[in-house]
Amino acid sequence: MNGRVRLCRVRWHSAEEGSQTPVDQMLDEAERAISEGVREMACRLNRASSSFQQTAANLARTAHLTVGKETLRQLIEQEGQAVLKRQQRGQLSPDWQASDCRTTGEKTRVYLGCDGVLVPQVTDAEKQKRRTKVKDKRKKRGRKCRPLPPRKEGADQAYKEFKLGVLYDEDQKRRYVAATSGDHAACGRMMQRMATQIRLGEADEKIGIADGSPWIRNEIELYGLVDALGLDYYHLRENVQRARLAVYGEASAEGQAWREEVMGLFYERGYDAAWDRLVTWRSSLRGSKRKAADRLLGYVAERRETIRYPQFRERGWQIGSGPTEAQCKASTQRLKGRGRRWDRANAEALMALDCLDNSHAWHLYWTTLDPTTI
Repeated sequence: MNGRVRLCRVRWHSAEEGSQTPVDQMLDEAERAISEGVREMACRLNRASSSFQQTAANLARTAHLTVGKETLRQLIEQEGQAVLKRQQRGQLSPDWQASDCRTTGEKTRVYLGCDGVLVPQVTDAEKQKRRTKVKDKRKKRGRKCRPLPPRKEGADQAYKEFKLGVLYDEDQKRRYVAATSGDHAACGRMMQRMATQIRLGEADEKIGIADGSPWIRNEIELYGLVDALGLDYYHLRENVQRARLAVYGEASAEGQAWREEVMGLFYERGYDAAWDRLVTWRSSLRGSKRKAADRLLGYVAERRETIRYPQFRERGWQIGSGPTEAQCKASTQRLKGRGRRWDRANAEALMALDCLDNSHAWHLYWTTLDPTTI
């Protein structure tokens, strides 16, 4: 980490055992790989950078260490892969348990959130285009070069949905965040592993809050992760707002009053009272306006069991998935931006590093590394 270090080599000799220079072993390790301190510094600087080139410049400026951007990219992605593997094996648990998440009423309460987030991917067409450009440059040089490595297949679409799970306490002082590029089944297994690591089953109250996606509800119910699952209040409000715009238009005072009335019923009296009001409202509409009402009624009916805001409020439970939404933004901040495209495995590796820091578990990884891997 501190750049060049001057060492004095002491050589020991014995007629029976021969010669030995202990410091040579340290020198061999230093020549073999980049030290743990530099690796951690590079990974941390990368989280706030817009590119690996900027990370390399920041590393040179702050620590006087010159590392090429390509070497730095490989280093950081490999470190992220190592973090991801340890997370998947359950070897990197947070330093808190569900029993630590106490509320003012001395009960233990843990929230579970889950959501999908889009990550920009390198498409197969882009990979072919890049490879063609490299070949053209080589031809112009007129020199013989080593063959290019086999081309990896790119994504079929420009964006892919990654899935993120979050466990947190009432004050969000304790968080455990993990992400996967797999499908809904992979996300379900990930959430089950996270729940096992913090002993979620020992909590007095286990509450799930999600945006209403059927796959999230199915996976949570499949593994029996929570006692109660609620629909995020603000996602419901967005759907009511969409219906208001379709029926009343943007500037209608009547529409705004209708929206506040409906949301007030959901908030104060629950599903049944709001449903009766929506059915009466729908009967007065015709044509495209009725279709908009049908979409809203279908959305609400499908999520009936999770719309129970009065019960949640009575018990002092949260009704918004804001912490989960914030984690989605924080965990993909490095991945998104102008011109950024990723292979799926590399994007997942960088997300693993971000999730590690967002879980307040950065020190748990960097203080438990196997010395033989340095």
